[in-house]
Amino acid sequence: MTLPGSLGTASIRTLALVGAAASGKTTLLEALLHKSGAIGAPGSVERGSTVSDFDPLERKVQHSLASTVVHLHHLDSRVHLIDTPGSPDFLGHSLAALEAVETAAVAVSASAGIEMMTARMMEWAGRRELCRLIIVNKIDAERTDLPRLLQQLSETFGKECLPLNLPAGNGTRVVDCFFNPDGEADFSSVQQAHRALVEQVVEVDAEFVERYLNDGDVDPRELHAPLEQALREGHLIPVCFVSARNGAGIAELLDVLVKLMPHPGEGNPPQFLQGEGPEAQPLRAEPDPQRHVLAHVFKITVDPYVGKMGVFRIYQGTVTRDSLLYVGDGRKPFKVGHLFLLQGKDHVEIPRAGPGEICAVAKVDELHFDAVLHDAAEDEHIHLKPLDFPLPVHGLAIEPRRRGDEQRLWDLLQKLVDEDPCLRVQHVPTTNETVVYGLGELHLRSLLDRLTEIYKCDVNARPPRIAYQETITGAAEGHHRHKKQTGGAGQFGEVYLRVEALPRSSGESSGFEFIDQVKGGTIPTQFIPAVEKGVRQVLESGVIAGYPVKDVRVTVYDGKHHSVDSKEIAFVTAGRKAFIDAVLKAGPIVLEPIVDVEITAPESSVGDITGDLAAKRAQVAGTRALSGGVMVVLAQAPLSELNGYQSRLNAMTGGQGRYTITLSHYDPVPPGVQQQLVGQYRVKDEE
Repeated sequence: MTLPGSLGTASIRTLALVGAAASGKTTLLEALLHKSGAIGAPGSVERGSTVSDFDPLERKVQHSLASTVVHLHHLDSRVHLIDTPGSPDFLGHSLAALEAVETAAVAVSASAGIEMMTARMMEWAGRRELCRLIIVNKIDAERTDLPRLLQQLSETFGKECLPLNLPAGNGTRVVDCFFNPDGEADFSSVQQAHRALVEQVVEVDAEFVERYLNDGDVDPRELHAPLEQALREGHLIPVCFVSARNGAGIAELLDVLVKLMPHPGEGNPPQFLQGEGPEAQPLRAEPDPQRHVLAHVFKITVDPYVGKMGVFRIYQGTVTRDSLLYVGDGRKPFKVGHLFLLQGKDHVEIPRAGPGEICAVAKVDELHFDAVLHDAAEDEHIHLKPLDFPLPVHGLAIEPRRRGDEQRLWDLLQKLVDEDPCLRVQHVPTTNETVVYGLGELHLRSLLDRLTEIYKCDVNARPPRIAYQETITGAAEGHHRHKKQTGGAGQFGEVYLRVEALPRSSGESSGFEFIDQVKGGTIPTQFIPAVEKGVRQVLESGVIAGYPVKDVRVTVYDGKHHSVDSKEIAFVTAGRKAFIDAVLKAGPIVLEPIVDVEITAPESSVGDITGDLAAKRAQVAGTRALSGGVMVVLAQAPLSELNGYQSRLNAMTGGQGRYTITLSHYDPVPPGVQQQLVGQYRVKDEE
């Protein structure tokens, strides 16, 4: 086996293993590691003994929850592989892994066929201009129709999907269709598959087209350059057949990875930008070990014992132990004390690493996801073109069970957010809640398990309160005289004000205006801020249902004061109660948030989805088709009607549906809902 250390760029391959859940990615990775000699025996997902699913929670649930980096050596080359989760809830880890590789290896279960995550990962990888390889796994499973699946791959993703090999011996082995097209396959013609491959590859090079037309064939060993061009341009998407369980095609797949997949000098370069905003200019990173360092952090882990560790891909230059590296626009470099290759949970220390290598450094607090590492101060404004991560919209309000643990919980949530680009934590002032947002119920359940089982922080969790608002529909006047005599100096303040509605806006910072029109000093100038303070107290606490009051103009126009008894507290109280008086006369209503909903689901489920939306006070705006029989439904719905929606969507789509939401605007709630909210507030107020 090759000893750890820096290899030439041409001897490195980087691949992200992506695809739907249960397509066998982790088992496939074990088979590749075993066949290459990296491990003595393949582990088992069921027994919790795999290299990549080493996290205690992953072993418990028996599927991947985060991406894991491993490496192997084959034919004097080092292959970096990133195993990624298959559930859409953990899509952030899969998308981030695409930033670190030349090739996206999309695993497809032979029995399940093309699933929604298959189509999404093919689309994402194509958008990032990665070379794509389809690996059909479980070819020995029962109830498979491999000829039909190959046809579906071509119909769904284009005629560029061509087999590099075909199953033989009833799924116990594979035959090569590119270099040695002489065998017999379980279906189709190996010779025909060979001709299709060669014709597809030579199309990108006029010289080879002429040779092929004249000679009838071209030696595949001469086609390396046009093959790499075809992969870069998406003109060829090879399909390989394997069974990770019985080992069919595993040795051949290792050869494909090393002989045919691009090295860092052959793949499409990463999309670096120099500068900020619209002024940013494209920058090409050169895979040259002699140039200054450019690397990108695509994964952060925060281990309770090891501390923060950043996993990064080097695109340019050489990183060594003792290198001084800057983090983004940071002014102070950090020293690389230890440089690691990763093998699951194991860290293999190496002295240096060059372009193409995927490495890690630990105990550097400044590291963060998406940071660019460099060794030249002038490179501080270089960054990768941002990924369009899905917006986390599934919220969970969390609080510690034990009083005094609030700060610890907040710190732990920040660590977990650092590790996952699709987690978000926010303190919501309108409801005074700490809310964590994720991509789905499984995503948030995993977060809760990590808090309780790994960090031993017990929490209470519940759906977040809906951020209703109150406003008024008309204009009215309010008045209150506050007079209090306690034996000594009293309290006195009297306020007259009027309220009127402002045009309604959608955001939390909806309008409020406070106007002072007091004449003749009936309310001394020094007490006007106290009146406004009283009004603002009501803005925060609400009038009819306990929700913030928005889009109101308040004009104070008269009042009375006492030369001895008037104090700030008196005018705060008078202002608050005068405002409540006016609001109650001005047609107060409760507003609810209306969100834009984008639902991605199989085409066969669209009828059920639109019917369910109509029953939930939603309005369907339209649909659009994606590849692979997937549809997008666009709608607007009250946020309160989407509580638990993912569970309903799972039931309608067999677990294949996903949705995202963004705030659109606020609308009045129906009268029945308002009556219910007001009644709940009165009961609570009486308690």
